[in-house]
Amino acid sequence: MRTGARKFLVVVALLVNAGCSGSRDQLLADLQNPRPEVRALAVKKLAEEARPDDLALFTRAAKDMAAIVRGEAAVALGKSQDPRVVDLLGELLEDSDVDVQGNAAMALAQVKNDKAKAYLTLQYGRRGRQTRQVIVQALKQANVPGAMAEVVAAESKAIWERNLLALNEGSLPERVGAAEELGKSGRPEAFNRLVPLVRDSQVILAAAAVRGLGDVGDKRAVPAILPLLDESFPELRESAITALMRLQEPQAIPRLQAVAVEKSSVSPLAIDALLELPRQPQTDSALCVIALDAVSIEAIPVARVMRERGGCPLDPIVERLARPATAASGLQAVIGLGPTAKDTLPKVLPYLSQGDATLRALAVDAVAAIGDVSAAPALQKAFDQELAIVQALRQDWISKPLPESYGPGFDPSSQLEDTTATDKQRGEKHGNLMARLKALNASKARTLGRPQVQQRVPTELFDDVESSRLEPLAGLLRALGSIKAPGALELLKGFAGDSSVMLRTAALVGLARLGPEGVALAKNNLFESDRDLLKALAQALAEQGEAGQAALMEFLPQITGEKLVLIDALSRTGAPASAVEPLRKVVTEGGPEAVLAATMLGRMKAKEAVPTLIKALEDPTSVGRREMLTALGELGDSSAAEVVARDLYHDLPEIRAAAAAALARMGTGAQGDALDALKGDYYRRVREAAVTALAKTTTAAEGTR
Repeated sequence: MRTGARKFLVVVALLVNAGCSGSRDQLLADLQNPRPEVRALAVKKLAEEARPDDLALFTRAAKDMAAIVRGEAAVALGKSQDPRVVDLLGELLEDSDVDVQGNAAMALAQVKNDKAKAYLTLQYGRRGRQTRQVIVQALKQANVPGAMAEVVAAESKAIWERNLLALNEGSLPERVGAAEELGKSGRPEAFNRLVPLVRDSQVILAAAAVRGLGDVGDKRAVPAILPLLDESFPELRESAITALMRLQEPQAIPRLQAVAVEKSSVSPLAIDALLELPRQPQTDSALCVIALDAVSIEAIPVARVMRERGGCPLDPIVERLARPATAASGLQAVIGLGPTAKDTLPKVLPYLSQGDATLRALAVDAVAAIGDVSAAPALQKAFDQELAIVQALRQDWISKPLPESYGPGFDPSSQLEDTTATDKQRGEKHGNLMARLKALNASKARTLGRPQVQQRVPTELFDDVESSRLEPLAGLLRALGSIKAPGALELLKGFAGDSSVMLRTAALVGLARLGPEGVALAKNNLFESDRDLLKALAQALAEQGEAGQAALMEFLPQITGEKLVLIDALSRTGAPASAVEPLRKVVTEGGPEAVLAATMLGRMKAKEAVPTLIKALEDPTSVGRREMLTALGELGDSSAAEVVARDLYHDLPEIRAAAAAALARMGTGAQGDALDALKGDYYRRVREAAVTALAKTTTAAEGTR
């Protein structure tokens, strides 16, 4: 090579080295920059140079206050593949920022030693869904066979050992919690550990052991649990009922029936347990007895359930109605059974004129539940008598109507003559501002399609009739609407504006029960400020079928504060197809209403709601995650499988179980490895859901061959 050419190359090399040195100096300076994004970029650029001496810089950056810098530091430390950084990456795996946790997990995978693998395995059980998924991905990249199965098994073992230690050596509260958690595992060893604790002297520990046995699902526990129904400790009895409900043991029916009718604090729980048991003649017979013998507030809902199942034998009810002493129990059964007890109407009508106020009220509700117009004359007579009594009690002591506007000199917005000019000017300015504010609010409401709620002007200075005295008249108003009595529409319209909330509610409910014409009148009161009135009216409208449900859906977008009341009413009765779009909007807006809305969309098989539910599920902070997973499962659209499968990594067992159950309904073969790994999950319900999902997906795959 010629000497001139050699000198030229040396000069170029020096210039390049000088440029690189200058660039590196700038990067080192940027590590002190006050802007975190600049510091993070500097760490990233330095990592690309892969200089061993920079390890100290990355170690310092791993302690930075900004998450973005710590995340880049984790990546840089992983690229070094230096075993000395494993402990530091282990600390970053516990960082408060999930992105930093993910970067640390992937960095540990690059180190590829046993200590790094141990950190990943340990932290899987302590982290949230996103990080758990990254940990599995990191282990796969590190060529760990059966990565997810291994970390799931490790988590299961750690939970079992922790609970076992707490049960044996912990304080009383720790032992109570451990007993329940051991039961949720569903392991045979849990059964052996918990059975001896059923008779422990510490009642709360014994109760926890009983609840745990219910979760184990082993019916060998039934003989040990049944005697506890006769205990004097309510907590122990409640636990026994809960466990028997979970075990679904038919031999517990007679004992649960006895508890249900004893009218104690645990009777409602015993009724719930019987309702949860598989339907069979013995269960139906027990529920019919409860409809007669339990207290009214508990018996009537049970009788309504039996109405849906076809009713109960009427002979025992007629026998009770034959004597005033036992008529109350017969009437409460008729209220719940409704039209299925129509043949008892001749026995019910005489109690409308009964001297006992309680029997009269029950008889009115029973006639309303049967809904036969032939009872109209008797109801009308009772109504006229009750109305005369109430009118006498509500006689106005001021004969003239109260004024609805201020008299001269009494309007607070007007100025007194003796005020100063400054005060007058200030008052006028304040009045103008308030008027403009009201006008703006009204304009905004009109733009959003929300009607203006007018404040009700009081028509009485003081209502001296107690609300309890108005209950009989309110019941008669509801009943006249329920049986569609002649003239009921005009009568109920007259009470729809009554000053008493109780009478106003009864009139609106009665109007709703009159059919489309009454619904059209009643629905306009869905903007009432009284929540109890709104709840009763919404439920009455929902029960009227398509006309009432359509009215609720019409007003749902316009109501801001009480959407939950309307959706709850619809969830009990079902919703029309037109409800899909408003319900999708509710899910998009979020909040507690979204939970019920998602559940309803699933029940309605609204396929068009799948994108909305997927979008809501992608938000890690969305409420009602389990319900949304269940809804997507009911819709059965395999396009949602990928999003649903992410929750197989969720840290909450109920979410993992819901995700597996949803995938089972979809019948897709996606995420077979994750489902197979969950067969080793600590919690029994997760394992069972995973096994079911695998069986369904395998069957679906075989069907496509």
